[in-house]
Amino acid sequence: MAIPGRHRKVQGPYFVTSKTWDAHAIFQLTPNCEVFVETLLHYRDRGVYLLHGFVLMPNHFHIHLTPDSGVTLERAVQFVKRGSAKKIGELHQHKSPVWQRGFSDHRVRDSADFQLHLRYIEQNPVKRHLCTVPGEYRWSSATGSYRMDPATQGLKPLEKASRFGTAEAVP
Repeated sequence: MAIPGRHRKVQGPYFVTSKTWDAHAIFQLTPNCEVFVETLLHYRDRGVYLLHGFVLMPNHFHIHLTPDSGVTLERAVQFVKRGSAKKIGELHQHKSPVWQRGFSDHRVRDSADFQLHLRYIEQNPVKRHLCTVPGEYRWSSATGSYRMDPATQGLKPLEKASRFGTAEAVP
């Protein structure tokens, strides 16, 4: 029985998290980290998605992205996970699983939510004591070393996001 698809028609940014197989800390090794980041940036450059932010932790990742209009969220994440797993397997000459099946996601609805998830990405390595300030952690967009895409159009601005759709003329 197939797993039903999600978000097939819903466009916009998402915050995605996925863990490594059995929570193994395979991303403590620099070559594995390099493969993941290269894969992530490769598919961004191919136009599969806009990449707004990311962090690669020792046993999981967080990505803030907007899939292209012709790409489902599932497919975008599949490109990243399958592409990096294949290259890591070739690098170490083994076929052990790299990623846990599936991922969790959150559809970003407004500018405040967008910024909240970017800050979460930046602070994750600090909270886990991998660095003292976000820019020190090499495997994160917080370093400023990687080109990130700006927020997508159509997000509610910060000041309008809290109005819950009520017309301004209504007392």
